[in-house]
Amino acid sequence: MSDRRSIRAPDIPEHINPIPAATSVGNLLFTSAIGGEDPETHVLPADKEEQIANTFRTINAIMRESGGTVEDIAKVSVYVADRDDRKLINPHWLKMFPDENSRPVRHTSPRDLPAGRHIQLEFIAVLR
Repeated sequence: MSDRRSIRAPDIPEHINPIPAATSVGNLLFTSAIGGEDPETHVLPADKEEQIANTFRTINAIMRESGGTVEDIAKVSVYVADRDDRKLINPHWLKMFPDENSRPVRHTSPRDLPAGRHIQLEFIAVLR
């Protein structure tokens, strides 16, 4: 029997496709694309800053539900509709990962995102 477990909770927006937002296998955690939906209403706001804040709220919810913390995150891949939005992401990044000696790696790249989306991200964590 597999030790793979889908990570779900009411404050983790679900995908329209039959895939979980995150899956743990042993002590590894992988996410699918996390968008800017509001974790409470699951509605995608039009405002890009609100979408960015929501992705970080969803990261916290996934880590809580998986039994880990943001300290377990090793790599984050961020996809933005506008490369200049990195300046809007950085304050959330620094708040989530304030210790400059203990941050995950991050790669931010522009992408052609679905209509209305300003950000999507995915991450990998090693649960302790």
